[in-house]
Amino acid sequence: NMKKISEKTTVKEALEIKGAEEVLVKNNFPCLSCPMASFELDELEIGKVCEMYGLNSKKIIKALQKLK
Repeated sequence: NMKKISEKTTVKEALEIKGAEEVLVKNNFPCLSCPMASFELDELEIGKVCEMYGLNSKKIIKALQKLK
């Protein structure tokens, strides 16, 4: 049973959901293709990444929540 996805959810936690990677890629989420990020995925929070890159965190989180 997964926790509710929120801005505090880490990228690693989100990626454990089937289909999450496609949602993130579709929304231009940068971390998945960054080699450095792979070391940080268990610490990076979705909300923080969205903030850093000017992404719409509400839209992305809503899309991730629909996957469950």
